[in-house]
Amino acid sequence: MSGAGPGKIHLGKADVYIHLKGKSGASVTHVDIELDALNDILKPGENTYVGAKKGGVFLGLKKDMIVRAEKKAGKK
Repeated sequence: MSGAGPGKIHLGKADVYIHLKGKSGASVTHVDIELDALNDILKPGENTYVGAKKGGVFLGLKKDMIVRAEKKAGKK
């Protein structure tokens, strides 16, 4: 995990859960990352991909998501 650095915009602290199949409406076991600020970049119902990295994961963004992320970061 590399932490803060140039070009990284802190969105806040997320709540992360293992959501078990059959509990609270889950049809499959999955990981929930809950942070309202993420919905400025990924809209409910959109899908993307996740990759593993040392110390965590990254979310790959599609073109529309990249535009929203850069707008949120103040990049024109």
